[in-house]
Amino acid sequence: MENPSFEIFLVCAPGLEAPLCAEAAEKGFAAPKAVPGGVTVTGGWAEVWRANLELRGAVRVLARIGSFMAFHLAQLDKRARKFDWGAVLRADVPVKVQVTCKASKIYHAKAATQRIETALRESHGIALSEDAALAIKVRILDNQVTISLDTSGEALHKRGHKEAVGKAPLRESMAALFLRQMGSDGSQPVVDPMCGSGTFVIEAAEIAAGLQPGRSRSFAFEQLASFDAKAYAALRREGSGVVPQKRFFGSDRDQGAVAMATANAERAGVSDWCSFACHGASEARPPDGPAGLVMVNPPYGARVGNKKPLFALYGSFGETMRTHFRGWRVGLVTSEPALAKATGLPWQPLGPPVAHGGLKVWLWQTPPLP
Repeated sequence: MENPSFEIFLVCAPGLEAPLCAEAAEKGFAAPKAVPGGVTVTGGWAEVWRANLELRGAVRVLARIGSFMAFHLAQLDKRARKFDWGAVLRADVPVKVQVTCKASKIYHAKAATQRIETALRESHGIALSEDAALAIKVRILDNQVTISLDTSGEALHKRGHKEAVGKAPLRESMAALFLRQMGSDGSQPVVDPMCGSGTFVIEAAEIAAGLQPGRSRSFAFEQLASFDAKAYAALRREGSGVVPQKRFFGSDRDQGAVAMATANAERAGVSDWCSFACHGASEARPPDGPAGLVMVNPPYGARVGNKKPLFALYGSFGETMRTHFRGWRVGLVTSEPALAKATGLPWQPLGPPVAHGGLKVWLWQTPPLP
């Protein structure tokens, strides 16, 4: 297990596989392939560490450390005992086991979980705990048992430097992939006139500054036997930190949201390049300089309850964009096509729906506004 190469599964929200695949390719991961619910790449432990540290769009990183066939529980028990758990798990770090069964002769997930837990405890002395940060995910599909380790721990959208969130936050990982789909690479200004806790603005500033999204947090892989602290430290780097001027702007009519966004940008180390103000979306104006992107995640009916009053909000937003943001492109996230259309903006054909908190949302995009 010194330099193993195995499949690594990068989890994302369904509907965002293509932009995550593009990000993985851009970051130099080997053989990225979009599959339902994520992207597969190949590599060893260094790539697992780097994926957690560097990929903005991934929600989790699963290391697929092995597989075997099992047609009944006794066979599962025997092969789980022979599996080389000690190569990656430490006896002093508790784990939890999560099993799913589909189209297999072993169909009882609870019984399968018990067999694997017993094998871990009796054959390798591994401690078990339902509250463990480290999860072993076992998938039994067509009688093939695939063993993965969730190397992330807490979901990766929790960057570690953002404490305050609003009522209906957009996850950072999702915001990053929407920015990618809009072609945002940090070189153009970004304006969010309904910024909430500042997610789009802060992600755009971090991208511009070349900051690693996982720089402020720890990961479950640090508790594995395969972890090499010195090699991992070599992967961590400071960003270029060079952004010529403030070019990431957020505003919100809620003073509390503006205070949250300002504090979050400070903690993320990007406050020098961000500016936040308190006013309604209809008062938003473009900053001096070249045109860029407007990114907005406004309230939508399923998220806030009654959607009737929202038609006026979307209508006035569209009017503000057409009047004041000529030459800018607009990206809008909503679950309600009727609300998007109420803006009167020239939307391009939609991409696939994206799963978000039990809803389906879409990223609506315009060309440069005339």
